[in-house]
Amino acid sequence: MNLKRLCQMQRVLDDRIVNEHKLEDLDLEENIILALLVEISELANETRCFKHWSTKGPSENHVLLEEYVDSLHFFLSIANHNEYEVDRLLELYTNDFKQQEEEKSLVSAFIHVTEKIITMKSTKAVFHYVEAFSAYLDLGRMLGFSTEEIEQAYVRKNEINHQRQDNGY
Repeated sequence: MNLKRLCQMQRVLDDRIVNEHKLEDLDLEENIILALLVEISELANETRCFKHWSTKGPSENHVLLEEYVDSLHFFLSIANHNEYEVDRLLELYTNDFKQQEEEKSLVSAFIHVTEKIITMKSTKAVFHYVEAFSAYLDLGRMLGFSTEEIEQAYVRKNEINHQRQDNGY
């Protein structure tokens, strides 16, 4: 996955939104964190992994992937906002953070990524960003998504988000 390229694409989208909606004077960091948490929750809802009271299965894989990359947009926005060296994030994940312990349940993985996002918000350190982003990448791996699928889905969704801006979304 070419995170540097994806961050550049996200920066173009974010800059467009800020300029077109006249948000230059606002600190949008909390909005972005809340949006990230909402998107993670929407993904959890589509997996239905926590709905022990229901026999209905998860949404189709393409729906899960689209929900997954909705969160990626906000992770990239945070990296851009904090000027993190994104070209190193995937390397750090692969070498240092990739889940080595006993496989978590999907429910535990959602709780884990949410906890890491909250920690990232309160501490504002690159280490905590990498931990949260790594937990997110682990979640994607658990859902069966390859880095290539994620990147392609992100590019498609980024185009859709630009089209939405064209149409006054």
